Amino acid sequence: MKSAQEDEYLEFVAARAKALHRSAYVLAAGDAHLAEDLVQETLSRLYVHWSRVAGADSPEAYAQTVLVRTFLSLRRRRSTGERPVGNLPDGATSGPDTALRLTLLDALGQLPPRDRAVLLLRYWEDRSIEETARMLRLSSSAVRSQGTRALGRVRALLGDSLSDLVPH
Repeated sequence: MKSAQEDEYLEFVAARAKALHRSAYVLAAGDAHLAEDLVQETLSRLYVHWSRVAGADSPEAYAQTVLVRTFLSLRRRRSTGERPVGNLPDGATSGPDTALRLTLLDALGQLPPRDRAVLLLRYWEDRSIEETARMLRLSSSAVRSQGTRALGRVRALLGDSLSDLVPH
């Protein structure tokens, strides 16, 4: 890679790495190590194809698409692997929404990977139905129906516990 392209790539990484990590954390349902692996794999794929990425209309959207597809392909390939023995956070967390966040991440972790990806793109990243469909290679109607079903599953998993955690 030429020096100018490498500088451009490094600027992109500095500007977008945190946002990619937040999205990866949601996709990984709170597994910080998996989120780091997803971001690292995404950034390495972007580096290899940086000339194409830099020429895209929106390198940020391109990176988000690579992240989601990396997550989905990893979930398909990962028939065996590490299994956590408990759901322990990496460090101490505090704040009014800690219990709410952990409850939501636990519920997301119980969804299939594609449902999680649809919810991330539609509601976390606030992408349009058409953009989500294009990123996941689905039809718009499939995104709508899958999103509706996924939200229904999250609501069923949370039951009344969510209302107890939301401050009034």
